[in-house]
Amino acid sequence: MSQRNPLLKTLTPPHRPSSFISKASLLAGAGLLTLAALGCNRDQVSHYRVPKESAAARLDGTGQEAPSGPMGMPPADGGMPAPPRPSGQGSLKWSLPQGWSEVPGEGMRFATFKSPVAGKNEATVVVLPGAAGGELANVNRWRGQIGLGPIDEAALAAARKVVNTKAGALNVYDFTSEGQTKSRMVAGLISTPDGNTWFLKLTGDAGPVAKAKPDFMRILESLRLD
Repeated sequence: MSQRNPLLKTLTPPHRPSSFISKASLLAGAGLLTLAALGCNRDQVSHYRVPKESAAARLDGTGQEAPSGPMGMPPADGGMPAPPRPSGQGSLKWSLPQGWSEVPGEGMRFATFKSPVAGKNEATVVVLPGAAGGELANVNRWRGQIGLGPIDEAALAAARKVVNTKAGALNVYDFTSEGQTKSRMVAGLISTPDGNTWFLKLTGDAGPVAKAKPDFMRILESLRLD
């Protein structure tokens, strides 16, 4: 009788019952499901971590779309409801020179002035509650719109012209862009007793704005409270 080789017992893989294989398959499947769920959760977290840009950071004092800037700036025109329109003692009034016309404002604009001067020029009126981001921030935002760099408080004071009106002191700024095609803005801002800030701004090509400026200054000088 031949004797059984003991090496065969060592080299022969042990028999694994089918129930053990099934359990291993279930565990592997559960692990894949867990990894998939974690991946979905990571996708959801990354989606909601995108910071929301404050709508108050997109507005200059004209109701025009402006570059992003410090928090607390007025919101951009478009997509945002217009602020309450002042009336009574808080409402600013003005007189238009001959040949000028006024169009009721839409959105953030309170009013738009059309001058008789040919060429690109337009005057706008915007009223916003509170300080509307501050004078320096608004002036730097306006400068940025015509390609000029920001200024500091000292330069702001040097550029400021104060016009005394029946509605109070109006701070006026006049800036012209550099380069071959020049843009110009003449902008005034004034705070009224009800806590609002009014922005009156003439913008356009440098030539037409220069011709329209004398009449625009008459508008600013005519400001009064209702």
